[in-house]
Amino acid sequence: MMIQKSRGVRIAALLTASATAGATGLGGIADPNPRLPGISVPILLADGLHQSAVAEGSMRLENPSPGFDFYGFNSDGPHVPAPGALPASGAPPIEATKTEPDKNTYLVLNGLHGADANYDYGSHFLFQGHENSAGGKSFITRINLDADGAHRVSLLATTDASGTPLPPFDGSTWDPFSRRLLFTAEGNGTTTGGVWQSTPDVPAVPVDLLGVIGRGGFEGVQIDPYGDVWLVEDIGGPTIAGARVANSFIYRFVPKNRFDLTRGGKLQALQVMKLDGTGPIVFDGTNALTQNLKDLHTYGNVFDTRWVTVHDTDVDGTAVFNANALAKAKSATPFKRPENGLFRPAIGFREFYFSETGDTSATTTAGSDFGGFGGVMKLWQFAPNAERGKLSLFFKGDLEHTSFDNLAFWDVNHAVFVEDRGDGLHGQANTLDSGWLFDLRANYSADAEPARIIAGGRDALATLDSALSGQPGFQNDGDNELTGIHVSDGDASVFGLLGVRAPNPFQDGWRVFYTQQHGENVTYEMFDDDRPEHGHHWRSGW
Repeated sequence: MMIQKSRGVRIAALLTASATAGATGLGGIADPNPRLPGISVPILLADGLHQSAVAEGSMRLENPSPGFDFYGFNSDGPHVPAPGALPASGAPPIEATKTEPDKNTYLVLNGLHGADANYDYGSHFLFQGHENSAGGKSFITRINLDADGAHRVSLLATTDASGTPLPPFDGSTWDPFSRRLLFTAEGNGTTTGGVWQSTPDVPAVPVDLLGVIGRGGFEGVQIDPYGDVWLVEDIGGPTIAGARVANSFIYRFVPKNRFDLTRGGKLQALQVMKLDGTGPIVFDGTNALTQNLKDLHTYGNVFDTRWVTVHDTDVDGTAVFNANALAKAKSATPFKRPENGLFRPAIGFREFYFSETGDTSATTTAGSDFGGFGGVMKLWQFAPNAERGKLSLFFKGDLEHTSFDNLAFWDVNHAVFVEDRGDGLHGQANTLDSGWLFDLRANYSADAEPARIIAGGRDALATLDSALSGQPGFQNDGDNELTGIHVSDGDASVFGLLGVRAPNPFQDGWRVFYTQQHGENVTYEMFDDDRPEHGHHWRSGW
């Protein structure tokens, strides 16, 4: 029915959806969990929250494929090393490769199938691409939230429609116009990275969009009400004088037909003008401490922005191209490893917030002033399809609040950003990752502070991996990472597009998920203490 409505009526309705703001009612956690050698530590949640696992890494897939038998582990070794086993270069792995389920996408869909033709899989599903896998060949999974243990996790695909193995995926979202899942792969822009679309059923049919969107270090992905695909890129630049050069871009893909992305379109990159108006801030491969970077990471500065077209399939054809290189050639503006971005909900898709991870090192010479600890940027436009806008710093990272990665809007006035510090920064700061709740109305240039609502832990297997990490022949990361924070009511229609309605966690069908990546690779659902696990279609056996 909605597809038959006129474009103007549908988009106007999306842009003017009503907002319902409310206080979160969450307390903060004073301190993060410390990183202590050989010590595991549980996750801590803010008062008012608890959680339950919806899938664990050791859970068998209901429809395994060679090399892919489990949700969070490949089949190339045991889940725990044998007593006394030590890694060695060229030797078989002493432990299975961790597949690292990443960004979660929740959908309510009817009529989906699985490997068992006689089983009712329900209608509530959580989708993931996997960020890592043995041999660089990855896969897509679907957690069937209504199913029992034997049918809990379905393998959707390990290859694309042409039979090519899937790459490791980082980001995901649902495109309600094309009725496809979108998965993003980080890469170098030359031989790796890109965007794939996939059907949501078993067996899924993934198709690469390399000829229309190109290769890049894509991670964050969001659809706007015009069907444009917003992409946030993470390609770390070279380290010069103790800090990384800004090397990643914000993109907007404008399709010719929003119901079929394979038909091509224009890829645009965000260009930010210098404060003095003399021209755009462009890539500088020789200096990580430029005045422009300092300006970008200074509270109160407001920059003019515009979109520049870097590739147009009508003009440039559909040969695979390097989006990162073209963005540089077209004088787009690079950032300090941005990773994810979303539109603030229920305000007409006018504000787009994106995270910067920064240098993930306590010793970065960039410090806070040059983006060394990352931060959060805010892009404002009259409409998501506008050609010009304004950019400002929303939050400047420091050693306590740093390495921001995934984000989700808790309600119209609050957003959650989770950290991905990595083993090195964990050790330097003696701190595991945190999840931070930001008030979008606060002035963080003054004395406002975000609230820590997740103090990330480290499970026993990640603690073991931390001790082995870096040894020759050992292929897994150590400490757990917080990822895949996701707040959604699962509405798969155009009117359910993330950003249309104000989220209302734990009520009216709104659910909250995240993953503790690495180690045991557990995906959790959060709950309000006042609303325990009920009414979520749990079945016996799980």
